[in-house]
Amino acid sequence: MGRLPLSLTLVIAACAAAERPLPQRAADAPPSTRLVAQVDTIHGERVPDPYRWLEEEKSPEVQAWMAAQDDYARDRLRRIPGRDALAARLAQVLYVDSLGAPEHKGSRYFYPRRFATKEKAIIYVRDGRDGPERVLLDPNSWTKDGSDALGGWWPSWDGKLVAYKVRHNNSDASAMHVMDVATGRVLPDLIDGARYGIASWTPSGDGFYYTWIPSDPAISAADRPGWQTIKFHALGSDARSDGVVVDKIGDPRTFQNAFLSKDGHWLVREVDHGWRSRDLYFRDARKAASGWTTLVERQDALYKIEVHGDRFYLSTNEGAPRWRIFAVDPAHPGRAAWKEIVPERKDATLEDTSVIGGKLSLLYLKDVISRLEVHELDGKLVREIALPAIGTAGNLIADEDDDEAYYSFESFTHPKEIWRTSVAAGGAELYFRLTLPVDPSPFLVEQLFATSKDGTRVPFFVVRRKDQKLDGSAQTILTGYGGFLFSNRPVFSAGIYPWLERGGIWVLANLRGGGEYGEEWHRAGMLANKQNVFDDFIAVAEYLLKARYTQPARLAIRGGSNGGLLVGAAETQRPELFAVVLCHVPLIDMVRYHLFQSGKTWIPEYGSADDVELFKAIQAYSPYQHVVPGTKYPATLVLSADADDRVDPLHARKFAAALQAATTGGPVWLRIERHSGHGGADLIKATVEKTADEYAFALQQMGLAPQAVAAH
Repeated sequence: MGRLPLSLTLVIAACAAAERPLPQRAADAPPSTRLVAQVDTIHGERVPDPYRWLEEEKSPEVQAWMAAQDDYARDRLRRIPGRDALAARLAQVLYVDSLGAPEHKGSRYFYPRRFATKEKAIIYVRDGRDGPERVLLDPNSWTKDGSDALGGWWPSWDGKLVAYKVRHNNSDASAMHVMDVATGRVLPDLIDGARYGIASWTPSGDGFYYTWIPSDPAISAADRPGWQTIKFHALGSDARSDGVVVDKIGDPRTFQNAFLSKDGHWLVREVDHGWRSRDLYFRDARKAASGWTTLVERQDALYKIEVHGDRFYLSTNEGAPRWRIFAVDPAHPGRAAWKEIVPERKDATLEDTSVIGGKLSLLYLKDVISRLEVHELDGKLVREIALPAIGTAGNLIADEDDDEAYYSFESFTHPKEIWRTSVAAGGAELYFRLTLPVDPSPFLVEQLFATSKDGTRVPFFVVRRKDQKLDGSAQTILTGYGGFLFSNRPVFSAGIYPWLERGGIWVLANLRGGGEYGEEWHRAGMLANKQNVFDDFIAVAEYLLKARYTQPARLAIRGGSNGGLLVGAAETQRPELFAVVLCHVPLIDMVRYHLFQSGKTWIPEYGSADDVELFKAIQAYSPYQHVVPGTKYPATLVLSADADDRVDPLHARKFAAALQAATTGGPVWLRIERHSGHGGADLIKATVEKTADEYAFALQQMGLAPQAVAAH
């Protein structure tokens, strides 16, 4: 690949090979950022890194720089005319009452409920389906500033206990607690290091299996995932003495966890090698001396197991990129004895399999549209569940022995509903419908297809007014993800309506790297094929421009995490296509990403610069290495989080600094969310403020008047 012409090498040259600050900034420019003459040699290639010093977040200089950047951005964002009107409208549509499907355990029903007057959802419990509800877990009351978040909750099978995780600043790091459901008393049981832990209870509720990770500062954050250990916690004991069921693997690229079947017979261990391969092992938990039996190992495929009685129902993409299902007798686990009960379909991807009410509940995705079916345990189709419209359904939710089950449905213009059904008899009864001050009727949804650089057909959804004139004048936000087998489905998001009501268009692209069309679609966008994802996204943008949905001066792109990498790559590869970039908690310096936080866990998806061939592919698209001085980049709002322990915020800092120094185009601002992890601040008010900043910034940079948006 050779040298990087017109890259950050020019920035290094501007430093005259010596560390020094840049010249005094203009009166209204962002805070200046000094350069360093840092150049790494990787596989014989010189790779400049003039903002290496911004990796040291704890240094006083970096802390001061962050504060100055955030203050600068927030001061200008809050002064955009009409920004507060946007925030007021967002508050109207986001502060609403909502309800989740109930989870039945023993005689009790557990469910989340959100009130329009609260920042966070509350977990409620009923004794009996129609009993009076009472609060079980209310994270709104845990801290005055809302900095503690609920990270997950797992009732015991008899409904008498619930294990739950607390995340400080909504970070991934968390601690697990146990509560007595009848009294609401938090028990002394406390498990630190529950970042990857979920509680898999015994039938009697006397303990649970979980995955533990140390918080020892002597172990680097990047290496800690390799210390994942499967343990068993006996209720009432000191968690520091919990027995080790499976010791650490020692490879941070590998995840492991275990779960116990409802009847306590089978303990299953899963070992994930990234997002393309899984090993499965099991043992008879009824026998103290029972060893592990290998079900599948060292196969380049994924396997998902459902245990019901003494049968395993195994969904897999082995030899079937769109997935199929086998029935497996644990007494005869050899591959030759597996019985295929649901074959692969060529026109739809099997997304999820559950055993519900003694039957198989199967969720399919056909051209990114949901289909929900009930099958007998031998695979025979019982019925397809009729959905209210074209959109996105969730799989049935119920215990494996319960007949009463629930499922959700939603689409861009169809607010979320929850329906109740009988697994045996069918039928549907509305359980909950989300109501909010939005009228979706003036809007329509189109599914269109763009042609990518290599000829691949790429689907995308467009949400717009029915009477919208396609004359290129509409302000448009294009978003996507494209990675980790994640399928970007058409779901309802109240937060997009203030944008749509302003005459805007919202576009969701379904890119390679996701799971929309099965494993082949995923692999076409990972490792050395990652550039395909960016080509797909650019192809959708070009379609929108050619078809006159919008024009470059009115096109914004938005993405977070792996989607932040997506928009960063699109911006540095085709800056002329876009007016605005909204880049959330991104991965940007792909040459060094694997050295920080959870980076090593993503090596199976991205590869790393340690591999000479993958280094060439990564360096060719890594946004940080392709910021070219003197380029007219789009106006860019980089959104970071102060407690992000998944994607290190160094990426956001280095990207903002590099763009600020290089661009001759729009402004580049860095906004840092307080008390916030990778998934945000877990507060409605934080979402309102952040989204209002994004919309106001985009409209202002497009030359439009945010003040034209009136609260409804």
